[in-house]
Amino acid sequence: MFDINDLHIKRLGLTAHGIALEAMRAFTAARGANTADEIWLLEHPPIFTLGQAGNPTDLLENPDEIPLARTDRGGQITYHGPGQLVAYLLVDLARRRLKVREFVRLMEDAMIATLADYDIEGERKHGAPGVYVDGGKIGALGLRIRNACCYHGLSLNVDVDLTPFSWINPCGYPNLKTVRLADFGIIDNVEAVGERLLGHLLRFLPPHDKNLETP
Repeated sequence: MFDINDLHIKRLGLTAHGIALEAMRAFTAARGANTADEIWLLEHPPIFTLGQAGNPTDLLENPDEIPLARTDRGGQITYHGPGQLVAYLLVDLARRRLKVREFVRLMEDAMIATLADYDIEGERKHGAPGVYVDGGKIGALGLRIRNACCYHGLSLNVDVDLTPFSWINPCGYPNLKTVRLADFGIIDNVEAVGERLLGHLLRFLPPHDKNLETP
């Protein structure tokens, strides 16, 4: 059974990407063996982010002059903006006895279960992490692992403006279609979708192995 005391939930609202990134780095650098894990639910103002494997040429055009920021997560280029749910998972994987691939699958499972709550069928694509609906990408993810602790997490398109995705090769894939919950008639806002996603994350996350904590 999952123990809510194993982690803290923060609902941060609209938060600049740079502020969130520095906060995640600081939290991860300072955490100790008994530091509680955290999940942050938020949105970002418009920004393109370029992961460690990212190629700047995947930004094809930028008529609105949206900022481009390099970041330390895995993956390539993506867009964040209001109307997109972002969940950052600051989790000690070793303490929960999770391997990275298992954790990635767990995040995908949580997004797929959230979509199922709205009678939307989400699926995976082999070799292309994330969640897709009818061939369009609706959920993305990227992580950074440091001393067996992760930060960054996932994004799920709720009612975000999809236009900026047409100015990039999303996740490095030319002509990759992106979709959002609003395209399927869903009227719930980011906060409501976030609570559904959070419930599934809490359901799927295994508890701490208390034997790995410092007395």
